Amino acid sequence: MESRAKLLGHPVHPMLIVFPLGLLATAIAFDIVGLVSGDNSWFGISFWMIAAGIIGGLLAAVFGLIDWWAIPSGTRAKAIGLWHGVGNVLVVLLFVVSWFMRKPIPTQPSTGAFTLSFIAVALALVTSWLGGELVDRLGVGVDRGAHLDAPSSLSGRPATESMTTREIRRAA
Repeated sequence: MESRAKLLGHPVHPMLIVFPLGLLATAIAFDIVGLVSGDNSWFGISFWMIAAGIIGGLLAAVFGLIDWWAIPSGTRAKAIGLWHGVGNVLVVLLFVVSWFMRKPIPTQPSTGAFTLSFIAVALALVTSWLGGELVDRLGVGVDRGAHLDAPSSLSGRPATESMTTREIRRAA
């Protein structure tokens, strides 16, 4: 199943996700630098990176939702896509709360603001893996002949293993 939202022949969602992931992960790296160095100016930079990451994440979500709607119901891909999308919405929401907690004095974030950001990045690692599973294992968005019910890449089984009856009928 190919992506429904394309730009110059390429899926839009994967093009957009690199920006929020990079911005939000780097914001955490800058928070760590600020904590280790004692230089609060890093927290101010992190504050603005989080803002840009939130905007980018919301934009990427729109195109992800368009692609998710196109995945056939009852497939493993539809379920993984749901977990991926809901998890990433939670990541963005955690960063939104962290950003608002930082807003009064961006160069002096609270422990709670740091904690929410760190939890969000840990969750983003899981949701990013799920996105990779969708694209690399199941072929969602990139392959018209995608195997939408392929077993998990963690199973050690080939992606082409045992097509379901529905898939056999669809392929015929």
